[in-house]
Amino acid sequence: MSFLGLEEKKILIFGIANRKSVAFHIAKILLEEKAEIISSVMNQENADFVRKNLPGVPVYVCDVSDETQMKDAAKNISQEQGMLYGIVHSIAFANFADGLKPFHKTSKKDFLQAIDISCYSLISIADLYKSSMSAEGAIVTISISTTRMAAESYGCMAPVKAALDSSVAFLAKSLSEDSRIRVNAVGASLLKTSASAGIPGYLKPYLFAETATLRKKGLQTEEVANIAAFLLSHRSSGINAQTVIVDAGMSINFFDKMIVEAVVEKI
Repeated sequence: MSFLGLEEKKILIFGIANRKSVAFHIAKILLEEKAEIISSVMNQENADFVRKNLPGVPVYVCDVSDETQMKDAAKNISQEQGMLYGIVHSIAFANFADGLKPFHKTSKKDFLQAIDISCYSLISIADLYKSSMSAEGAIVTISISTTRMAAESYGCMAPVKAALDSSVAFLAKSLSEDSRIRVNAVGASLLKTSASAGIPGYLKPYLFAETATLRKKGLQTEEVANIAAFLLSHRSSGINAQTVIVDAGMSINFFDKMIVEAVVEKI
């Protein structure tokens, strides 16, 4: 048995889209650990990617904003795959089709859509799959390293992720009433993903974040995936209702000498 002890455990992953996806990297690590992976994806294009790049992994198409699809997928997965040990929720969406706007200009429609897909989907998943999960199972979602840093380039997603972090705590509490299912989040700092590439003005904040890490090297997607795998495993059994921050030390390093000197020289 490996250190994580995930051999032959069935884990349902939501959110695999391409090779840069956090969910894809989690899937690769879990397969290395001999876990049994099941994938739920947004559309047929994502399903084709999974079939090509993760051969043998069962894949289901489900738009998490569609309640009927959610219920149908949960029923099919339960009937066809049996009991699950773990669930990975790696889903986030915000509409930037009209470009980046000041936060106070966020439309109600866009905000509620972001909340629905990025946060409420986790609550719905927990409800729909609880009866199909091991009583000792684990649910892990992907959040961000801080929801209090008001970065203009992130739009409304930080408040949405704040709701996600709070939901982690409330789900962990409610599920504990009759199970030992743990619910945790990985709070990742800025990453190079296809989703982040669609955020207007993302590159400069990413480069700043890279400079602000203690090691002067940006956070790698594999590092986030490693923590997610750990939180799914029995080795993290004492961790529940938490957002585990993974930022390579960025959050304590904003007064880094190099950054301070670069800014002051321009004043």
